[in-house]
Amino acid sequence: MLYTRLLLSVLLPGVALIAAAEEKEALTFELPEPFYGGTVVSYFSPHFDSRIYVDREPVMAPKGTTVVSRNKPITSSAAPLLGSLQQINDGDKEYEKGSLVELPEGKQWVQIDLGERHAIYAVLLWHFHEGARVYFDVVGQISDDPEFKKDVTTIFNNDYDNSSGLGKGTDKEYIENSDGRLFRAEAIPGRYVRFYSRGNTTHDFNNYVELEVWGKKIE
Repeated sequence: MLYTRLLLSVLLPGVALIAAAEEKEALTFELPEPFYGGTVVSYFSPHFDSRIYVDREPVMAPKGTTVVSRNKPITSSAAPLLGSLQQINDGDKEYEKGSLVELPEGKQWVQIDLGERHAIYAVLLWHFHEGARVYFDVVGQISDDPEFKKDVTTIFNNDYDNSSGLGKGTDKEYIENSDGRLFRAEAIPGRYVRFYSRGNTTHDFNNYVELEVWGKKIE
């Protein structure tokens, strides 16, 4: 009996680890209908990924990981010129103009307050998908600081020349499409999610259709 107990005390931590690993599952994203039209992007840069659709590897996350950004408080660096901020996390990802929010020219950001700290596993972002565009200086960050002055984790940065002053990024510029852009976060803890941009290949304004954060509340 003593041997059995000792054996269990050795094995159980490993069993627990295996069980925890098996509790993960692939996230299932709901994607909008694609728009079959628009103009071709006439743009080239050595920092540009010209592919429009790229096969994604599954995002594995613990069971119970869900969209934690839906209808949460959202703020921005400037008032929208078109639409309302609440449209950015209302679940409407369609390409029609009624789903589009437009912020002024120059470097702008939008920010979602998740209300509590979450372990964040993925973020999906749609700037625009009624036609092909490339948005510049896209930077995504997670923090517990609402002002993003400390304890900031950057999950994406394609500002290759630091023109937005957030640090030089090494990620590629990309073409917007109906799949949205997926950013993997690997259980990064935080309450606030902020995304920057600085115009696009069509004009100098900044657009958002939907920003979707997948996570699990930290108990």
